[in-house]
Amino acid sequence: MAHLLRLGVLASGSGSNLQSILDACAQHRIAAEVAAVICNVPGARALQRAKEAGVPAVLLPHQEHARREEYDARLVAELRSRGVELLCLAGFMRIVTPVLLSAFPQRVLNIHPSLLPAFPGMHGVRQAIRAGVRVSGCTVHFVDEGTDCGPILVQAAVPVLEGDTEESLAARILLQEHRIYPRAIQLVAEGRVALEGQRVRISGPQGDAARTLSSPAVDEP
Repeated sequence: MAHLLRLGVLASGSGSNLQSILDACAQHRIAAEVAAVICNVPGARALQRAKEAGVPAVLLPHQEHARREEYDARLVAELRSRGVELLCLAGFMRIVTPVLLSAFPQRVLNIHPSLLPAFPGMHGVRQAIRAGVRVSGCTVHFVDEGTDCGPILVQAAVPVLEGDTEESLAARILLQEHRIYPRAIQLVAEGRVALEGQRVRISGPQGDAARTLSSPAVDEP
């Protein structure tokens, strides 16, 4: 049996991106399995999603630790105990520290609701609306010590329509997030991803073209 990449997923809220990963694993669309879901918020829907999928759901409230580094050390211990090989941030509303990043070098992914490097940080969709851009989207990137500035793995563009609000644009971007996060994980699982400084190189079919998904205007999910 082929090796399945063991994933750890960190989430703080509803866990819709977590669900897209769980579904992709269950449907064998990606050669991976979720080894554990860790949440820092009691009662978050993400915990229930994990339980419903038969995946270990771990609640680790961050308030129990005075320093971020202490909390991240606890995360690392939990993740390592479950054999996690790739860590996926899915709506995890915490700034991670070098303690976590050094434990999983070049093995931490995040998804952000903008076409990075545009609109990093909080409220990427709101920033896009206020800037009046014609195209926004979402990005899966490797996490480094900066804010949403790690090497870009996969992106999808989403047109900004006349009359769009932050809510309507965010909803359409979220649909594309659910497409590209499993795609990014599969590229890693296939061993096709290499980091060259701040650049991601993808080998195999289509090469670097695999980093950008078709516009939803012509390729609906």
